[in-house]
Amino acid sequence: MSKVMVSLPEDLIHQIDDEARRRSMSRSALLAAAARRELARPDPDAVDEAIIRSEQRFRNAGSFEAAELVRRDRDSRL
Repeated sequence: MSKVMVSLPEDLIHQIDDEARRRSMSRSALLAAAARRELARPDPDAVDEAIIRSEQRFRNAGSFEAAELVRRDRDSRL
């Protein structure tokens, strides 16, 4: 396992240590869990781009009647 040195504000270190103690885990374990959680989150820029693409597709789709789409879908399954 690799070791790293990081610089953090004293007040943040105190908060981390208090939380690690509350969870009965080490500072390193808490920071590793937090890093894994952050890295698992979707990239905000990618989410924004996906929203823009979806909005453009809806604009290009034109108008439609939702009830009619549901009826057609239902009837195609019969």
